[in-house]
Parts: sequence; structure tokens; C-alpha cells
Amino acid sequence: MIASMSNMSAAIMQVFDFLWVGFYLVRQDSLVLGPFQGTVACMRIAWGRGVCGTAWKQKQTLIVSDVDLFPGHIACSSISRSEIVIPLFSGNTVVAVLDIDSESTAAFDEVDARFLEQFVKLIPIF
Repeated sequence: MIASMSNMSAAIMQVFDFLWVGFYLVRQDSLVLGPFQGTVACMRIAWGRGVCGTAWKQKQTLIVSDVDLFPGHIACSSISRSEIVIPLFSGNTVVAVLDIDSESTAAFDEVDARFLEQFVKLIPIF
């Protein structure tokens, strides 16, 4: 799982050159930083906090066109302008999230969400 997440982060970063691409793993009541590409990142995110914690809580993909307008946004980098977060599931349980940040506003849309949701299903969850 970790190797797949590492390679997926690198592949997305290589092809799209986003600000930050990486995974947070569910560990009890927090998301813990996993494999990533990009700037220094937040190490832990609480359930329901920020975009990542909210996607985990709601069990759904979140697209945020302007992070400054998202209530409770956690600014790991002041350069980030927009974000997409995709939950990874084992059954009905979220086990991780894929987080992608862009320096541009409105960098993500429903097409990105649909293909990234399919992409993360390639990760072996064990």
C-alpha cells in the first residue's frame, strides 16, 4: 500500500506539477501524513478538520476552488489556492485520503474527481 501511494504521488506530481500531492492515513482519530511529493506538510489532521478531515468525516470527495473561502481550512502552505481530497475506502470505512493542492484557484473539477476516484481504487488496501 505504501509503495503504491508513493508511486502514485510521484506520478501525479510528474504529470501535473501540482504544489502538493500526497496521502494521509487514518490512524485512530487522526489523519497521519503518508507518502507525498511537494513542500513540507502538516503531520496530523483531526477528524472533521480542514478539507482532508472533512472529506474523511463526510466520506466523499471534496473540491475546494478557493481554500481561503473554506471554513476551517488548514494552511500547511500559504501558497495553496485550491484543493481536492479523495477518500480511500476499505468496505465502507475511510482508511486514507489523497490530497492534492494547487497554486491556482479552481484547478480541480468533477472530471478530476471522477478519474482520481478510479485511480485510487488501484491501491491495494491491506
